[in-house]
Amino acid sequence: MTLPFPFPVVTWEQDHVRLIDQTRLPSEVVFRCCRSVEEVARAIEVLAVRGAPAIGVAAAYGMVLSQALGRRAGESDDQIQARLTADRARLAATRPTAVNLFWALERMAAATDLLAEAQAIHQEDLAMGRAMGLAGQALLPDEATVLTHCNAGGLATAGFGTALGVIYAAHEAGKRIHVFADETRPLLQGARLTAWELQNQGIPVTVLPDVAAATVLRQGRVDAVITGADRIAANGDAANKIGTYPLAVMAHRHGVPFYVAAPSSTVDPDTPRGELITIEERSASEVHGYAESRFTPEGVEAFNPAFDVTPASLISAIITERGVHRPPYAFAAP
Repeated sequence: MTLPFPFPVVTWEQDHVRLIDQTRLPSEVVFRCCRSVEEVARAIEVLAVRGAPAIGVAAAYGMVLSQALGRRAGESDDQIQARLTADRARLAATRPTAVNLFWALERMAAATDLLAEAQAIHQEDLAMGRAMGLAGQALLPDEATVLTHCNAGGLATAGFGTALGVIYAAHEAGKRIHVFADETRPLLQGARLTAWELQNQGIPVTVLPDVAAATVLRQGRVDAVITGADRIAANGDAANKIGTYPLAVMAHRHGVPFYVAAPSSTVDPDTPRGELITIEERSASEVHGYAESRFTPEGVEAFNPAFDVTPASLISAIITERGVHRPPYAFAAP
């Protein structure tokens, strides 16, 4: 099934939050309807919706749902405020690393018209994606092979993308882009999601095992590495899907530029450096197997950090909707 672009990743549908269930891709396109805040929270936790910007949008609409449910139940203003406070805490507890989640919830807490604020967050992310794309595509030659990790495309945002947004903008500009997509263990976001959406957009893509990235870099087959980020510290250190840091090391070793694309809402000026970023550790079951298949022997342990931190010294440029930032990085609060 081909979807319109930008992708309808998360939408508000009068009485529920509708989102693309990314656990079902690429075999089928299924929309998941969340009719309670708990269902939105669970959708975030099980990665039915994922990617820092998309999580922020989903949480914003979750707060709209919270208010609507209170009004529908005939609750008083004080009761609705208590409901909103509890539901905001529940959503904040879903994913500790993605700063966009907390940024969106803080905006919703300060808003008087929750639906208008959530829609503004949604539309701003689409606009930021396009602005990032235009700024970043200028870094790519007219014919380029780009290596990316995990999924930082339309599915990870309000619909346009961060790292893949740069690729989409380059494609729209007439540049001939080919993408190497790391499969991204253990949940295969690159193989399942990045490959799916690039194919959806008619952009040539080759999926490769994570461990093959060093080989194509050493062979000189990559012109640039572009990834997204879930949190960027004030000094430019960037937390992204586990496996990003070794990719940056290998790119540096072989003289290939390593770019990070993320909206300014992903920058956390209150975190001075990357070692202070909280790294989510997910269930060991994700390492032991996938879907109905188990890979490891019963009884062995597994370590499953969801993210790692790439030092700013390995990042050639950080692309935001405000332009291309070069080192030394010093992000301050707006």
